[in-house]
Amino acid sequence: MSTITKIQSYHRDIKQLRVAAYCRVSTDNVEQLESLENQREHYQKYISNQPNWQLAKIYYDEGISGIQLTKRDALKKLLTDCHNHRIDLVITKSISRLSRNTTDCLRIVRELQQLNIPIIFEKEHINTGAMASELFLSILSSIAQDESHSTAGNLRWSIRQRFASGEFRVSSAPYGYSVEDGNLVIDSVEAGVV
Repeated sequence: MSTITKIQSYHRDIKQLRVAAYCRVSTDNVEQLESLENQREHYQKYISNQPNWQLAKIYYDEGISGIQLTKRDALKKLLTDCHNHRIDLVITKSISRLSRNTTDCLRIVRELQQLNIPIIFEKEHINTGAMASELFLSILSSIAQDESHSTAGNLRWSIRQRFASGEFRVSSAPYGYSVEDGNLVIDSVEAGVV
Protein backbone atom coordinates (compact mmCIF):
# COMPACT_ATOMS: atom_id res chain seq x y z
CA MET A 1 0.00 0.00 0.00
CA SER A 2 1.45 3.40 -0.98
CA THR A 3 2.00 6.17 1.55
CA ILE A 4 -0.75 8.32 -0.04
CA THR A 5 -3.22 5.42 0.11
CA LYS A 6 -2.35 4.85 3.79
CA ILE A 7 -2.90 8.55 4.55
CA GLN A 8 -6.22 8.60 2.68
CA SER A 9 -7.33 5.44 4.48
CA TYR A 10 -6.28 6.91 7.83
CA HIS A 11 -8.27 10.11 7.20
CA ARG A 12 -11.37 8.10 6.20
CA ASP A 13 -11.21 6.19 9.47
CA ILE A 14 -11.06 9.34 11.61
CA LYS A 15 -14.41 10.70 12.67
CA GLN A 16 -15.39 13.95 11.01
CA LEU A 17 -16.01 16.52 13.73
CA ARG A 18 -19.18 18.55 13.27
CA VAL A 19 -17.92 22.04 14.04
CA ALA A 20 -20.09 25.05 14.82
CA ALA A 21 -18.90 28.63 14.94
CA TYR A 22 -20.47 31.32 17.08
CA CYS A 23 -20.24 35.00 16.11
CA ARG A 24 -21.70 38.08 17.75
CA VAL A 25 -21.59 41.82 17.32
CA SER A 26 -23.06 44.15 19.92
CA THR A 27 -24.49 46.83 17.64
CA ASP A 28 -26.14 46.86 14.26
CA ASN A 29 -24.10 49.72 12.82
CA VAL A 30 -22.47 49.22 9.42
CA GLU A 31 -18.94 48.56 10.74
CA GLN A 32 -20.17 45.93 13.18
CA LEU A 33 -22.27 44.19 10.54
CA GLU A 34 -19.21 44.09 8.26
CA SER A 35 -17.29 42.55 11.16
CA LEU A 36 -20.03 39.94 11.53
CA GLU A 37 -19.84 39.09 7.83
CA ASN A 38 -16.03 38.88 8.07
CA GLN A 39 -16.34 36.50 11.04
CA ARG A 40 -18.76 34.29 9.13
CA GLU A 41 -16.52 34.18 6.04
CA HIS A 42 -13.49 33.44 8.21
CA TYR A 43 -15.17 30.45 9.86
CA GLN A 44 -16.50 29.04 6.60
CA LYS A 45 -12.95 29.00 5.21
CA TYR A 46 -11.22 28.04 8.44
CA ILE A 47 -13.46 25.06 9.18
CA SER A 48 -13.47 23.80 5.60
CA ASN A 49 -9.64 23.86 5.58
CA GLN A 50 -9.33 21.51 8.57
CA PRO A 51 -8.91 17.91 7.40
CA ASN A 52 -11.34 16.25 9.80
CA TRP A 53 -13.82 19.04 10.36
CA GLN A 54 -17.12 19.61 8.67
CA LEU A 55 -19.12 22.79 9.08
CA ALA A 56 -22.24 22.07 11.13
CA LYS A 57 -23.49 25.65 11.22
CA ILE A 58 -22.46 29.22 11.86
CA TYR A 59 -24.59 30.79 14.58
CA TYR A 60 -24.64 34.56 14.92
CA ASP A 61 -26.34 37.21 16.99
CA GLU A 62 -26.27 40.73 15.61
CA GLY A 63 -26.87 43.89 17.55
CA ILE A 64 -26.98 41.98 20.84
CA SER A 65 -25.02 42.70 24.00
CA GLY A 66 -22.88 39.90 25.39
CA ILE A 67 -23.84 40.69 28.98
CA GLN A 68 -27.10 38.72 29.10
CA LEU A 69 -28.16 35.47 27.45
CA THR A 70 -31.87 36.27 27.37
CA LYS A 71 -32.02 37.89 23.90
CA ARG A 72 -29.26 35.84 22.26
CA ASP A 73 -31.39 33.48 20.21
CA ALA A 74 -28.52 32.12 18.10
CA LEU A 75 -26.49 31.19 21.18
CA LYS A 76 -29.52 29.48 22.71
CA LYS A 77 -30.05 27.56 19.43
CA LEU A 78 -26.36 26.55 19.44
CA LEU A 79 -26.69 25.17 22.97
CA THR A 80 -29.89 23.31 22.03
CA ASP A 81 -28.14 21.76 19.02
CA CYS A 82 -25.25 20.72 21.27
CA HIS A 83 -27.69 19.00 23.64
CA ASN A 84 -29.28 17.27 20.63
CA HIS A 85 -25.87 15.85 19.62
CA ARG A 86 -25.61 17.80 16.35
CA ILE A 87 -22.26 19.40 17.21
CA ASP A 88 -18.90 18.01 18.33
CA LEU A 89 -16.86 21.21 18.66
CA VAL A 90 -17.59 24.94 19.00
CA ILE A 91 -15.23 27.68 17.87
CA THR A 92 -15.51 31.41 18.49
CA LYS A 93 -13.32 34.47 18.08
CA SER A 94 -12.89 35.28 21.76
CA ILE A 95 -14.32 34.89 25.23
CA SER A 96 -16.07 38.25 24.88
CA ARG A 97 -17.92 37.03 21.77
CA LEU A 98 -19.36 34.12 23.75
CA SER A 99 -20.18 36.14 26.85
CA ARG A 100 -19.21 39.26 28.71
CA ASN A 101 -20.62 37.79 31.90
CA THR A 102 -18.24 35.55 33.85
CA THR A 103 -20.98 33.45 35.40
CA ASP A 104 -22.69 32.81 32.04
CA CYS A 105 -19.38 32.04 30.32
CA LEU A 106 -18.40 29.45 32.91
CA ARG A 107 -21.89 27.96 32.93
CA ILE A 108 -21.80 27.51 29.13
CA VAL A 109 -18.30 26.00 29.21
CA ARG A 110 -19.28 23.58 31.99
CA GLU A 111 -22.53 22.65 30.25
CA LEU A 112 -20.69 21.82 27.04
CA GLN A 113 -17.90 19.99 28.89
CA GLN A 114 -20.53 17.67 30.38
CA LEU A 115 -21.58 16.92 26.79
CA ASN A 116 -17.90 16.39 25.79
CA ILE A 117 -18.05 19.39 23.47
CA PRO A 118 -14.99 21.63 23.72
CA ILE A 119 -14.97 25.32 22.85
CA ILE A 120 -12.01 26.91 21.11
CA PHE A 121 -11.46 30.61 21.81
CA GLU A 122 -9.18 31.72 18.99
CA LYS A 123 -7.91 35.03 20.35
CA GLU A 124 -6.95 33.60 23.74
CA HIS A 125 -5.67 30.28 22.32
CA ILE A 126 -7.86 28.31 24.73
CA ASN A 127 -9.33 24.90 23.98
CA THR A 128 -11.65 23.97 26.85
CA GLY A 129 -11.18 20.31 25.99
CA ALA A 130 -7.51 20.61 26.97
CA MET A 131 -7.91 22.87 30.03
CA ALA A 132 -6.48 21.61 33.28
CA SER A 133 -8.24 24.32 35.25
CA GLU A 134 -10.94 26.96 34.79
CA LEU A 135 -8.84 29.58 36.58
CA PHE A 136 -7.33 31.13 33.45
CA LEU A 137 -10.71 31.13 31.70
CA SER A 138 -12.32 32.74 34.77
CA ILE A 139 -9.74 35.51 34.84
CA LEU A 140 -10.07 36.28 31.12
CA SER A 141 -13.86 36.14 31.34
CA SER A 142 -13.81 38.58 34.27
CA ILE A 143 -11.64 40.93 32.23
CA ALA A 144 -14.15 40.78 29.35
CA GLN A 145 -16.98 41.52 31.78
CA ASP A 146 -15.12 44.47 33.33
CA GLU A 147 -14.27 45.79 29.86
CA SER A 148 -17.96 45.76 28.98
CA HIS A 149 -18.87 47.69 32.15
CA SER A 150 -16.07 50.18 31.51
CA THR A 151 -17.16 50.73 27.90
CA ALA A 152 -20.77 51.27 28.96
CA GLY A 153 -19.63 53.75 31.63
CA ASN A 154 -17.51 55.61 29.10
CA LEU A 155 -20.44 55.84 26.69
CA ARG A 156 -22.76 57.17 29.39
CA TRP A 157 -20.16 59.76 30.41
CA SER A 158 -19.69 60.81 26.77
CA ILE A 159 -23.45 61.24 26.27
CA ARG A 160 -23.76 63.29 29.46
CA GLN A 161 -20.87 65.51 28.36
CA ARG A 162 -22.47 66.12 24.95
CA PHE A 163 -25.80 66.96 26.59
CA ALA A 164 -24.08 69.35 29.01
CA SER A 165 -22.25 71.11 26.18
CA GLY A 166 -25.35 71.28 23.98
CA GLU A 167 -23.89 68.98 21.30
CA PHE A 168 -26.30 66.70 19.55
CA ARG A 169 -25.21 63.78 17.43
CA VAL A 170 -27.62 61.31 15.96
CA SER A 171 -27.03 58.43 13.57
CA SER A 172 -30.67 58.18 12.57
CA ALA A 173 -33.42 60.68 13.20
CA PRO A 174 -36.58 59.82 15.12
CA TYR A 175 -39.76 59.51 13.09
CA GLY A 176 -41.02 62.96 12.09
CA TYR A 177 -37.53 64.41 11.73
CA SER A 178 -34.57 64.31 9.38
CA VAL A 179 -30.95 65.25 9.99
CA GLU A 180 -29.47 68.16 8.05
CA ASP A 181 -25.97 69.44 8.82
CA GLY A 182 -26.07 67.58 12.14
CA ASN A 183 -29.33 69.20 13.22
CA LEU A 184 -32.78 67.72 13.61
CA VAL A 185 -35.23 69.24 11.16
CA ILE A 186 -38.97 68.55 11.06
CA ASP A 187 -39.91 66.29 8.15
CA SER A 188 -43.11 67.77 6.80
CA VAL A 189 -44.48 64.48 5.43
CA GLU A 190 -43.84 62.42 8.58
CA ALA A 191 -44.79 65.33 10.88
CA GLY A 192 -48.35 65.12 9.54
CA VAL A 193 -48.59 61.57 10.85
CA VAL A 194 -47.19 62.51 14.23
